[in-house]
Formats: sequence, structure tokens, C-alpha cells
Amino acid sequence: MVDEAALTQLVTSLVPTMSRSLAEQFNVFRVMHHGTHEKQLSNVFAWLLRADASHHLGDAFQRILLARINSALSPDEQLPLVGFRVVQEVDTTVAADPGKDIADIVLLRDDAAVMIENFETSDGHGHDYENYLTYGSANQRRSVVVMLCGREERQRLSMGWEEAAVITYAEVLDDLRAHLDANRRWRADNPRQDVFINELVDQFVEGPEAMSLHDQLTFIKTMCETGESARYGRRPNDVVAKEFAEQVAQHAQRQFEDGRRTLGSVKRSLRQHAERVVRRRVNELLGGAAVRSVSANYQGQWEWCSTLVTADGEPNIFLEFGPTAVTENERAPEPVSHPDYSRVFVTRQAGAGIDRIIETEVTLAEVLAGLPDDDERLVGTVVAMMQDRSPSS
Repeated sequence: MVDEAALTQLVTSLVPTMSRSLAEQFNVFRVMHHGTHEKQLSNVFAWLLRADASHHLGDAFQRILLARINSALSPDEQLPLVGFRVVQEVDTTVAADPGKDIADIVLLRDDAAVMIENFETSDGHGHDYENYLTYGSANQRRSVVVMLCGREERQRLSMGWEEAAVITYAEVLDDLRAHLDANRRWRADNPRQDVFINELVDQFVEGPEAMSLHDQLTFIKTMCETGESARYGRRPNDVVAKEFAEQVAQHAQRQFEDGRRTLGSVKRSLRQHAERVVRRRVNELLGGAAVRSVSANYQGQWEWCSTLVTADGEPNIFLEFGPTAVTENERAPEPVSHPDYSRVFVTRQAGAGIDRIIETEVTLAEVLAGLPDDDERLVGTVVAMMQDRSPSS
């Protein structure tokens, strides 16, 4: 029987070590934020597919991709491996249909067409499979529709896309890497292209590097301290590793989901305190309607926040915590040097960013328990910030 308390301790203890191994490492694609949009990555794949492009690989990548596509087709449906010209952003819309339906990459020969939709997951995301198939079959061509994606998720394939050949980035890039590993002459003659393709493989196939030796030793130490070290003596190793990973993943997911619910509870309680106490007391101390309203409608990285909407011309004040406080402290002109993210932070708007951030003494546990109406710690910090002076201790 799984010890839930032990798993909680294990997952919590492993987060720092594992997060370091998952942290962003240098890669030209990550630095340039390239490949974060399907059009960017389609440009790279189209470049690789063009036999006369500056990669000097000739038709090698065409062969690799078509071989993968053929492996998903029946023997009587096999396509030629080379001789295709490459076209991007092709409008496949039937004339009678409104709007446009654009195929990302199209490979054309007189006798065959490959219609490629490139997306992060195997999801047609609104594109018309039949339009793609019909466009490719013009002039009696053999037409095949392909979903090129980062992750294959069969449950997302619908509305005809379940008939598409699904090819992942990892499959074709692994094949490309194997081809280059066996081609020393090309690598010697094309060092810049070699570096670029290695970066491509690293970004979309290999992912983060393994943990450092220090982190591996910390991982082992944590396993020993949390009663999990016996797993190292079990066999077969791959089965034990998979079982361990699944248990940790399930528990981590549950902890993450519970954590998000707790953040939501903090947000509701903080907004209630801001509406019931902070707004009223700030207006009493500063006079008039210094704070006009309280809102908490931001999403994403700004979600964990209550906004004190101020009078016209005055900067809004934010009561922030958790992930939002982390984001704001990272971009503050004078960040808090040793932030305690178990507390509430107060920030002041300045254009699209902030110009001040203050860590308060109010803890998230206190917010969850319900701050009493006579607790004016947040009031004092907000008033001081609106008056542009340091809060009294």
C-alpha cells in the first residue's frame, strides 16, 4: 500500500532537484523563441524538405519523411520517396466555402501530393480534412493527408483527421540525426548546418538534459530519507522505474491540483478582505474615493492578484501572492532580495509594469483563515505606497 504522507514528502523534496534538470538550458531555438508557433517550425521543415536548399542534404529529408509516411500506409498506397516540390501556405478552400483553409506544407509531383498540417498536437484544430484531400487529388494525383506534430494524441483526431498519417517531430528528426551520424563528410563540409540541425534535434526531440551529478546525488539522498531507497534493489529496473515514475506523477498531479485550488481560495479571501476592509479604510485615511473599486479578473501569470482600482490619473495598486508575486518580483526595478512567497506582496502600477514591490507581514495562511476587520497591515502598506513613502514598521 502506498504511503500518501511519504509520497507527499518525497514529491515536495524532489521538486528543487528535478526542476533544476528541467530548467531552460541554452538552445538557439529557445533563445529566439523560435518554433513556438507552427508557422516558424513549418519554415524549418519546408527548408529541410527542399532538395536544393542551403542545408546541402539534397533530397535526404524528403526520403526520410516519405518513408515515415509510407510506414503508415498500406502496401498498395505507397508514395514515391523523392521528386516533390515544396509549397507553403496553400489555400485548399473549395470555391463555394467562405473564408480560407490553409495547408502548412504541400509536397507536389505530377502523380502525387502530400498535404501536411503542422501542429503541436495531433489535432486538426478546425482545418477541413476533406478539403486537404480533395486539393491534393487534383489532376488525378494520389493524395495523402499528413498530421506532422510534436505529440500524437489519437483522441484529438476527429472529423476525418483520424484517417491522416500521423508523423511526430521526434520520429523524423531521429531519422535525420541517424542519417547525419553516418555521414561524416557532410558534417565536415557543413559545420554551421550541422550545429543548426543538432539544436533542432535538441529542442524538439531530446528535451532537457539529464540531472547534474550533484543533483543525482541529492536525488538519491532524498530517496533514502523518504523511505524509497528499496526501489533500487528491485528488478526488472525498467519496470520499477516506470512504476515509480507513475506513482510520483500521479501524486504530483494531485498536489498541483490541490495547490491550484488553494490559490483560488486565497484569491477569494484576499479579494473579500480588500473589498470589506482595505478599500474602506484607505478611503477614510486618504479621503474621498482614492480606491474606486476592487477587481480580481486577471488570468494567466497575473491571476493571483486583487487590483485596487484608483482614481483617474493615479497608479493602480495590486495585492499579489504566489506565482504572480514571483513574476512581478522578477521584473521589479528593485526586487525583494530574499522573498518569502508564503506572504502577500503589494505592488504599484507603472505603465505596462510596476515601479515598486513590498513584501508584507500578512501570510497566505492568515488570509485563508480570514483576516479580521481590525487587521490593518495591508491598509498601512497600501496607504504608504499611494503616498509614495516607505510603510511604517
